[in-house]
Amino acid sequence: MALLERVTTLLRANLNDLLDHAEDPEKLLKQVILDMENQLLQVKTEVAIAIAEQHVLDGKRAEHDGLHGDWMRRAELAVDKKDDDLARAALARATTHRELAERYGQHAHDHGMEVERLKKALRQLDQKLTEARARVDVLIVQHRRARAVRRTAKARSAGNARSHELALGRLGDKVRRAEASGRAEAEIADDDLERRLDSLAGEDEIERLLVELKSRRRVG
Repeated sequence: MALLERVTTLLRANLNDLLDHAEDPEKLLKQVILDMENQLLQVKTEVAIAIAEQHVLDGKRAEHDGLHGDWMRRAELAVDKKDDDLARAALARATTHRELAERYGQHAHDHGMEVERLKKALRQLDQKLTEARARVDVLIVQHRRARAVRRTAKARSAGNARSHELALGRLGDKVRRAEASGRAEAEIADDDLERRLDSLAGEDEIERLLVELKSRRRVG
């Protein structure tokens, strides 16, 4: 039956193979569990219906067995009364119920085998579901760990230590060049100030000499 085929497909499902083709592994795993839970519910419903039908068939068989016995007793009574026609009629009815009882018995036997198949499928699916839940928990943890490792590796490759060292080195060079430029400008400013001061001192000396020269000239 189609239901058992779907159950068999789920029982044979390889979660690792499913993950290899999944865009969202966690979502897929949860969907697999949900599908299996739905299938389990369907199988339970089918088993309950099949068991109920089994009871109906067993009841019909028992009913016709009882009627067969009743008509056989009536046939015996008719024979005791030496009423052959009534005995024949009773035997005919007894035969009909016997045949019906046998027919219902065969149906009950065949249906019972189907019920056992359903029960077995139910047990298998229930066990598989328990195992799948445990496996899914482990696979989700593994997937999250692998995803974290990939993110870490990607971050390292995007900004590894070497690139950081190079960036810091370039920044250090800029700082050192800026410091050197500042010192050079300061030195230039100091030299200019000294030159100006020296110039002023020279001018003062010349003025002093000029005053002395004029004084000597006046005295002379």
